[in-house]
Amino acid sequence: MAGVNVSPASLLELIAEIAEIPINAGVFKKDCADLTRRVCLLTHLVEEIRDSKPIDSAAASSSENDWWSDLVVGLQAAKRLLSSATRFQARDSSDGAVKRISFQLQCITWKLEKALSNLPYDLYDISDEVGEQVELARSQLRRAMQRYGSLNSNKFLNGLSEPMERDAFSNVKIKAEEEKLEGISETVPFGEAKKQLRKSSSISLAFYLSKDADTDRLDKMVTKNTDESKKSDKLTIPVDFLCPVSLELMKDPVIVATGQTYERAYIQRWIDCGNLTCPKTQQKLENFTLTPNYVLRSLISRWCTEHNIEQPAGYINGRSRNRGDMSVIKALVHKLSSRSVEERRNAVSEIRSLSKRSTDNRILIAEAGAIPVLVNLLTSEDVATQENAITCVLNLSIYDNNKELIMFAGAVTSIVQVLRAGTMEARENAAATLFSLSLADENKIIIGGSGAIPALVDLLENGTPRGKKDAATALFNLCIYQGNKGRAVRAGIVPALVKMLSDSSSHRMVDEALTILSVLASNLDAKAAIVKANTLPALIGILQTGQARNRENAAAILLSLCKRDTEKLVSIGRLGAVVPLMDLSNNGTERGKRKATSLLELLRKACQK
Repeated sequence: MAGVNVSPASLLELIAEIAEIPINAGVFKKDCADLTRRVCLLTHLVEEIRDSKPIDSAAASSSENDWWSDLVVGLQAAKRLLSSATRFQARDSSDGAVKRISFQLQCITWKLEKALSNLPYDLYDISDEVGEQVELARSQLRRAMQRYGSLNSNKFLNGLSEPMERDAFSNVKIKAEEEKLEGISETVPFGEAKKQLRKSSSISLAFYLSKDADTDRLDKMVTKNTDESKKSDKLTIPVDFLCPVSLELMKDPVIVATGQTYERAYIQRWIDCGNLTCPKTQQKLENFTLTPNYVLRSLISRWCTEHNIEQPAGYINGRSRNRGDMSVIKALVHKLSSRSVEERRNAVSEIRSLSKRSTDNRILIAEAGAIPVLVNLLTSEDVATQENAITCVLNLSIYDNNKELIMFAGAVTSIVQVLRAGTMEARENAAATLFSLSLADENKIIIGGSGAIPALVDLLENGTPRGKKDAATALFNLCIYQGNKGRAVRAGIVPALVKMLSDSSSHRMVDEALTILSVLASNLDAKAAIVKANTLPALIGILQTGQARNRENAAAILLSLCKRDTEKLVSIGRLGAVVPLMDLSNNGTERGKRKATSLLELLRKACQK
């Protein structure tokens, strides 16, 4: 997923660059000014993310990466569009160009609001003040979305399938790409690169916005085009190889009833959006049969090989891999109910692959009715089918709207069954799925009452390193709900966590163990269990030599244990807590300073008695 590898520091630089883009008078002056202001509201959020450290687990990573990628893509698109829109004049292009820029503003607004709505607060140390700024930005984005109009998946895909005229939008398109081409100007003259971009009409702002987090691949395409211009400025893609809808090199060309050839995914979207005519000829389609054009596909493949051009990705072993091919997804969902074990196994494997790739795929798979069928397959006796089914549910759950559908399908009971008795890989993914579902507060109650917590504690004690991390992350999230803390204590979570603090083989789990203990420490039963497990010496040791985040959590746990308990205060004083607490109060994180200062004050009062 592109955007995942963009650091917070780089994103802060991007926000600063956006803030410096001049807002000139023009058609989109107010829209650009509003967008810039909303982007600047995110500065403090990214700064706090830069300074914080989330729990490290496969599931947490999925949740984190998904929203982060949306944020990065949205901000990158915002910079490109602001750079072009502020220079745009209505007389420069057709009314279609105005509509396209408006639509792209709508897409960016949708992308940023979606990213902020999926922000996993529990994974970061976000202050209340910054949280309020994020909510302010979200509310402004939501109001803007209402003004622009709703952007459902069909409309978004329809925007993708809208025919792009080759010249109508070229000026705006080229301006939006100047920053990318300037980075290559040392090896290719800028004028030549600009000329090459004019020829390569397959790259457009609309494509950037609609491809889910795929900007890395597009950067490579721009670089590749400019590099190839050095070899031959006459090399252009044959017109017959370009899809008339997307103006991209086709990877799965198909013939419609009028005899015209299109990229399968784009013409399928065109039809799915209710269009009854051929996009190019405007003739009515007598039928909607899409016939593969094997001859053209072979010619495209040969041409790519001859010119040393990377062949278009997305078609492997005769199967369409395009995220938007709803017909393929529906066919796969239908096969999930096949009587053939092998056919079910192959179909769920395909859906697993598709569900991993993008948010749009997760939306389309859910819309195709896959979730109830996948939930039924969680109890399959075929090991491969069960493993792939639980992974599919995990991938689909990353998209918030799908969480409700998964819960409505009664998935929790089956997920817990997989967690108890599945293969280790299936158990790991079941734990990650429970974490993902538990991000919704109401689901914490349901999952906690389903018997999941004892099974998670068992995985925490006996799982693989990855399984332990998945279990820890799920338990952390579930224990945020007060009613689940007692369940976790009764399931034996405290001895398992304390063991991780002292077990050299589990040294990488100290972060997770301390984080969960800090959440549990507000529960009376948990306090008693922590003290009974003789945890105080281990906590003092971490306070003395641990990393900043671990010292902070150790201080938080000690503060919870020692409040209104003079005996424990005296004990930690004898164990040497004062010196490291004083150091933490001066040099720790903001939260660590607060906890250390409060604990030192309690120690001072205890000594005066």
